[in-house]
Formats: sequence, structure tokens, C-alpha cells
Amino acid sequence: MSLYAELHRHLGGSVVPRILWRYFKRNRPDLAKPFADYPQFEEFYCRPRESLAEYLELHTLVESVQTRETLPYFIYRLIRGAYVFENLAYMEMRYTPYLRTSDQLSQTERIDQTAEIVEIVGQASQVKEYPIVTSQILCMHARLPYEVNRAIVEIAAQMPEYVCGIDLAGGDDLYCDRMDEFVDLYAYARSLNLKTTCHLYETEGGAHPELLPYLMRIGHGIQIPLQHPELLPAVAQRRQCLEICPTTYLKTGTLQSIQQLQVVFDRCFDAGVDVAICTDNAGLHNVRLPFEYETLLTQDVISFDQLRACQENAFRHAFAWPLNQGPAAILNDVLNWAPAALKPTRATVAT
Repeated sequence: MSLYAELHRHLGGSVVPRILWRYFKRNRPDLAKPFADYPQFEEFYCRPRESLAEYLELHTLVESVQTRETLPYFIYRLIRGAYVFENLAYMEMRYTPYLRTSDQLSQTERIDQTAEIVEIVGQASQVKEYPIVTSQILCMHARLPYEVNRAIVEIAAQMPEYVCGIDLAGGDDLYCDRMDEFVDLYAYARSLNLKTTCHLYETEGGAHPELLPYLMRIGHGIQIPLQHPELLPAVAQRRQCLEICPTTYLKTGTLQSIQQLQVVFDRCFDAGVDVAICTDNAGLHNVRLPFEYETLLTQDVISFDQLRACQENAFRHAFAWPLNQGPAAILNDVLNWAPAALKPTRATVAT
């Protein structure tokens, strides 16, 4: 059995459609009313969109119901599903905590409540019956003002028991007009010893090389090998890992076929750039992390050797994985330590 590390999962897009539908029916019938039944809702929720901008609008649907009161409900089900159905040993959950605060408050009051949201998520993630190592990545947002984004960075630095890094989300085509702000925020984050990733080079409009020197990982980054392969040597030199989320590019219309990712993987491996495979929005996609690996393999996008390398990369580049080796090495140590009487033999296997 393989154990997996998930480096790129949005809290807003992590709710699988049936759980979200059940919540709507029980608690928000106004949100369920436009749909005749569950199949119609699932079709709406999971269908491909015309663009990344249209796709991101779905996050607002979930963000509106992920409140202080309901976050434990959704997170428990996320952890349970990740452990039981995905074999996750490690998961980083990313989201913009400010967008889970009450919009009835002033900006200052919402910033104060942001830290409370982070604590709620952190405590709700500690589910003893489903032991997964978890941590949070706090997302700045392209549509939020500088003061709020800076506060998010500071909260991340103040809460290392719950937070392992920061990100910038909201559509990478929106960064241009505020690039000086975002460079300043990332420089500030690094000065606070925060680990960093960023939604970057996901779409053709998301090429912002100014941010690359401040990053430890790159959220998506597929346009680097596809459109800007000259950047790959520098990415490799900085030991930056690309967080590749295969299903996302089909759902957003960024790619027309999963086979187009073969160029991404081949060029990255040839250049010595590490790649981790992720789900991004497992709920919106109705997909689980092992299936992402399986699809890439069965569609001849990656080889078995590349698959194993991506599995190892995910643990090696995880911001909060507490060990210097992956779980496979730990299990091998256990098997080597086990008394001879407990070790399987050819004879016992045959019976």
C-alpha cells in the first residue's frame, strides 16, 4: 500500500459534492433549491468550466458556508475521507482565512477574527481516529487589500503550531497591477522565516518571473515547461518543486487533454526539476489523489519510475512533514526490525 503526501488542496474545493449537498439540504435549503436532485447538483458542481476565472467562482459557494461554526464539520469529513479513501499520511490545507470571517464586521475586526479561524481549523484537524499529519498554508488573495494580505502573513508567522507556509491565490492573471505589493509581501514573509509557495505560471497569463526568487515551491507552474522552458535551469538550481494538479487543467480549460502534461513531466525530469502530484480541489473534481497518479500512469503521461519519484518528492518538499524520510522507509525499518517469527516467508505466503 502506498502512502501519499498532498501538498496542494484547497479547503474551499475539498468538500466532496455529496457531503456539500447533504449539508445544503439540512442547513441551507436556499442553496439546494435551484437543483431538482443530487445528480443535477453534482453535474453543476463538478462540470468543466470555460476559464480559470469562472472555475474560481465556485469557491465562493463553499466559502459562504465555511464559518466559525461549521468549519469543524467540514474538516472532520475531509480528514476522514483523506485517511480512509486516499491513504494520505500528510496533507497541507490551503485557504484564505479572512474569507471565512463575518462580512458584518469591519476590516480590523475581520483581521482579528482571522487568527481565530486559523485556530479553529488547526484544532479541528487533530482527529485521533484518523491519524494524518496536517498543517495549513494561508493564502493571500489577489482581490484583498494590501493591509489584509500583510496581516495574513503576520498571522502565519505567529501561529507555527498550525501554519507551515503562505500562498497567493485568486487568479494569477490578476497579479500584474499589484506586483510591487506582492513582491514586498513575499520578501516580508521570507524575512519572517515563512515557507512560501504561489499560484504561478498556471495559465498563459500567469507568467510573473518577479515572484520566482521568493518561492520554495510553485503552485502549478505548468507554463514554465510548456511556454518558458528556459526558466527550468534556474528553477532546478533553486530546488523549487512544481505542484502539478492534473484534473484542474481540464476543468479550467487550461489544457484540452491530459496527454499535454507529458511534455511538462518530461521537461521537468530532464532539467532536474522536482514535481509533486496534487489534487488542488478534490471535491470540485470528485477525484482522489491516488486516482490522479493512476490516471497519469495509465494514460502513459508518466512512467512507474516517474510516479515513484513524484511520490518521494511530495514528502521531501512538504513544509511540515516531521521526518527526514517518507513512510515507505519507516515501514521497511519496521519490517527489518520485526522478529523472524513475525516476518512473512514464502511458505506462509503460499498458504
